[in-house]
Amino acid sequence: MSKPLLENLPAVAGTYTFNRPLADLSWLKVGGPAEVLFQPADVADLQSFFKNLSSEIPVMPIGVCSNLIIRDGGIRGVVIRMGRGFNGIEILDGNRVRVGAAALDAHVARKAAAAGIDLAFLRTIPGAIGGAAKMNAGCYGTYTADVFIEAQAITRAGKLVTLTKADMDFAYRSTTIPNGMIIASVLLEGTSGDPQKIEAKMADALEKRAATQPVKERSCGSTFRNPSGFSSTGRDDDVHDLKAWKVIDDAGMRGASIGGAQMSPMHSNFMINKGGATATDLENLGEKVRKRVFENSKITLEWEIMRVGERSD
Repeated sequence: MSKPLLENLPAVAGTYTFNRPLADLSWLKVGGPAEVLFQPADVADLQSFFKNLSSEIPVMPIGVCSNLIIRDGGIRGVVIRMGRGFNGIEILDGNRVRVGAAALDAHVARKAAAAGIDLAFLRTIPGAIGGAAKMNAGCYGTYTADVFIEAQAITRAGKLVTLTKADMDFAYRSTTIPNGMIIASVLLEGTSGDPQKIEAKMADALEKRAATQPVKERSCGSTFRNPSGFSSTGRDDDVHDLKAWKVIDDAGMRGASIGGAQMSPMHSNFMINKGGATATDLENLGEKVRKRVFENSKITLEWEIMRVGERSD
């Protein structure tokens, strides 16, 4: 970006950090810097920022980067990362929970369980609620869409709006929220349950996950979407019963590596940084897997992990 634009950012209550490295914020520990990292103090601060920001400056929100490859050239413009002013968890009547976008999925599941509200599926999902809502995160047959009531979001113009389930247009691992809009909080509704039974359910899910996935490695979970048909509710149709790990295995790519990037020998749809990987290594390995799968089965795998930013020279 041009210096004059970035030197005349709006006055804020939060903090700006210029040329902020992002690798330490990424679960994969890769990626270049943000030209500017903005950490807003609260909703009003974020609204004011947008209202007074030049439309020429690109903006990108990030959470805990659990489903993101930040390219080695970094991200131009302003990267927004929400923190303490956006991580509240409020238990409401009627098995409802209002959650700030920065609240971790696992924390929400545990606090809800203590109140006798079953949101156990969130316990094994890495990341924060804002990302879970935007990407319709889910596991073991339950998706965010199943418990979603509404969200509060901020437009690029700085307006606070309410998004209904219809507005979100939930589908498999996706919604239709405009890229310039940022979710500030989400209202969820679970079912009633005994706290101890919900805790046991979460413990069982964690054990199952540890037995089948490389949970101790640096990864972003599933690298590619399952190449099956999906219903409008966001659930697997399983009409063709195709799984990404299976077509990757069939193409001989389990354990394949480029540099420090590897398709996990434990679960072939998990890409890991086994040490010293660059974002380029990871993205190139993913593209190599896609090419080999297509050559072997004529199936085009779609990335589930988002790739953002500039490629390195």
